[in-house]
Amino acid sequence: AGQGLVTCDYPSKGQPAKPVDPPPTNDVAASGTLAVTLNIGEGPVVITMDRSATPCAVNSFESLVKQGYFTDTSCHRLVDQGIYILQCGDPTGTGRGGPGYRMLDELTGQEVYSAGVVAMANSGPDTSGSQFFIVWADSQLPPAYTVVGTIDETSLKVVTTIASRGVSAERAPNPISPARIEQVTLG
Repeated sequence: AGQGLVTCDYPSKGQPAKPVDPPPTNDVAASGTLAVTLNIGEGPVVITMDRSATPCAVNSFESLVKQGYFTDTSCHRLVDQGIYILQCGDPTGTGRGGPGYRMLDELTGQEVYSAGVVAMANSGPDTSGSQFFIVWADSQLPPAYTVVGTIDETSLKVVTTIASRGVSAERAPNPISPARIEQVTLG
């Protein structure tokens, strides 16, 4: 990656939850940052992503944003005991939907999931797709989830407001708050 470019692999996995093309695999930027703004009903959540740390995950996220994959979807999972996360990125809202491909993990083994970290959800090694979680309070998790970025204090307040309303008793693990991503913009 001498020129700040890498090649990524996105093996097929199941059917996409919403029509979407896999991200580009060649000449993927591996330097600089990408800002992604999730316009959630409760307020904007700005994620700053570091391309040098996890270029393939950031590339996938950027591709999904450009294709409107996250637009008009809900964050379907809130955990407020043991670990503290708000999980989003599944257009079906079931926790089972993905983009029709998977990503190889980009891990150092030193990942820390402190408040404000955004990481890719998975169902085991090398199974990340489109689902991601925002850590809203320091959480003890194994270093098994690719960290794609962080959110700032203002964005963290939006997420903690959603979390403070709790988990729906009828629709657990859905949050009581709508937590609907109305639009996503880059920059």
